[in-house]
Amino acid sequence: MMQHALLGLTAETSLHAGTGRRTGVIDLPIMREAHTHWPCVYGSAVKGALRSQAQRLGHAWLTEVFGPDTNNASDHAGALTVGDARLLLLPVRSLNSHFKWVTCPALLRRAKADALRLGITDAQDAEDIKRVLSDDTAVAPHGGGSETQVFLEEFSFSVQRPNLSALVAWLARFGTDEAAFAEQLKAQLMIVSDDMFNHLASFATPVTPHIAIHNDRKVVKDGALWYEETLPPDTVLYVALAANRSRAKDSAQSAAWVLEQALSLFPQERPYVQLGGNETVGMGWCRVRTVDSSIKGA
Repeated sequence: MMQHALLGLTAETSLHAGTGRRTGVIDLPIMREAHTHWPCVYGSAVKGALRSQAQRLGHAWLTEVFGPDTNNASDHAGALTVGDARLLLLPVRSLNSHFKWVTCPALLRRAKADALRLGITDAQDAEDIKRVLSDDTAVAPHGGGSETQVFLEEFSFSVQRPNLSALVAWLARFGTDEAAFAEQLKAQLMIVSDDMFNHLASFATPVTPHIAIHNDRKVVKDGALWYEETLPPDTVLYVALAANRSRAKDSAQSAAWVLEQALSLFPQERPYVQLGGNETVGMGWCRVRTVDSSIKGA
């Protein structure tokens, strides 16, 4: 029987999971979904990061869980399925506070569908407030502040504050400290329309210029100016894991065993994974929390 887990990922440093292909004026854009243009980290990149972490820690079960290396790929397949890291909350600049965590009904609806597929039945969405949203109207939790107008980037929104306690409690499960994150969300969560979120997710991500300098002449090398896009720190994503029994020859390890090994990569005292590129300059560090798992207590 297949086992599952839903992981919350909170970026603690800027995250650049790049496509390696220039688009427009950005030389190094981040990965995005083709149909929504929402930022994401492809499952292959997430799986590679998990495998690398298992390899670095010297786990003997690496091949059974993730599969053999390329040279022995025909031996058997890996037993762990790793989905894309999907966006849940995007931090956006605001004149009202240091930033707001912005999401939209379509994003929340999909997260709920992903949770239901994994057998999590208490996920929440924002379908009941969708009708009050427009391009200049947003919704924030009741009791999280008194502002009636909020600025996100260059846009102004009139704010309604219904009771979102069930939604806040659900989203808080993706954070590292559930109680503290719930309090932060009460003050900083902002739900905007699907179209407005699409604009913010497309144009509110950081784009940073980089140069390379001649060490001896201390001038910029010819053609060595490039622009790199990142997801900012405090971005919240989630990833689904599904485990089958081991496919290695002569192995009888169960799906629960496979999932247990994968989750052991994030012990309570050090629940981190590094995703994407620019590892040597400290980018891509995410704190991991198990939102729900077939293995209770994991």
